[in-house]
Amino acid sequence: MVVVQGEAGDSLEIKVSENNVEGALKVLKRKLQKEGLFREIKRRKAHEKPSEKAKRKQRDAKKRRMKALRYKKHV
Repeated sequence: MVVVQGEAGDSLEIKVSENNVEGALKVLKRKLQKEGLFREIKRRKAHEKPSEKAKRKQRDAKKRRMKALRYKKHV
């Protein structure tokens, strides 16, 4: 079993069965991608101007709103 501890105290737990490390790595990468870790690392690599930061935040908020609307229609 592999446990990855995040900064906020949250953790991911991946179970390795039958010494299948490659499969466990694939699962770990998928979970990290879903949480947006790779996007965050890429974003922090270089300086982001305040205007770009504001535009990104607006774009992300719009994505969240659209996603929420999409799920409300199905309920």
